[in-house]
Amino acid sequence: MTHAEFAVIGGTGVYDPGLLEGAEETLVDTPYGTAKATIGTYGGKRVAFMPRHGASHQIPPHLVNYRANIWALKQLGVRQVLATAAVGSLQRVYEPGSLVLIDSFLDFTKSRPTTFFEQGNVVHVDMTDPYCGRLRSAVRQSAAELGVALFDGGTYVCAEGPRFETPAEIRFYQSLGAAVVGMTTVPEVVLAKEAELCYATVCMVTNYGAGISKEPLTHEEVVSTMADNVHRIRSLFFHTIAHADGERDCRCPHAVGGQQPLVGSGQEAGQA
Repeated sequence: MTHAEFAVIGGTGVYDPGLLEGAEETLVDTPYGTAKATIGTYGGKRVAFMPRHGASHQIPPHLVNYRANIWALKQLGVRQVLATAAVGSLQRVYEPGSLVLIDSFLDFTKSRPTTFFEQGNVVHVDMTDPYCGRLRSAVRQSAAELGVALFDGGTYVCAEGPRFETPAEIRFYQSLGAAVVGMTTVPEVVLAKEAELCYATVCMVTNYGAGISKEPLTHEEVVSTMADNVHRIRSLFFHTIAHADGERDCRCPHAVGGQQPLVGSGQEAGQA
């Protein structure tokens, strides 16, 4: 099977692999359905690119087949994952166009499968460091070397979607001290931890949350802001990958002690 060491998961507005050489699409069959990835080379490293919502943004956040996506990356040999996310700002300091390297999350999703471990041994995965600290450090270093402005740290509120949040919800999330709000980091970050992958997310702030700005929110606004700024995230990620040494001295490779989930026969709707 085609092999990759690193992966980039593209969120809203990030639908193509960009800088990969010799890129080819591949379909990966998993116990949860089929996932699609584009695999190529950058800086001598094999990289898999996966558009979270599909190449034409046809999959809403609550129907993304997160389990198939993460299982497929693991099956391809990926050990380190960099993900993008379009988010709304909860605090004025995070202006539209800002990049935020998040370090924690609050889960307000309602209907998504959030684990691989549904049969056999009960597994409680440790989420003390949900977004790999070692990989985040590498992203920070790349940002410094490239001169890319980056907010270091912040909590991501994950809402169910696909609707935007109400002003009352935004005020509640603000009161919790969170930085940004989005619809996709859960269960992706949890499943990556269960798969013992190193995983980090850089968020692009595309708008202020409802009620902070008096203007109504639109999906077009989100896509437009991402299109204007995606080159910064792409440069940041590929610089990080090119300078990575592959050494994983973090706890991620041992997150579940090598335990493997027992998988049922059910297939999940949606594709990568």
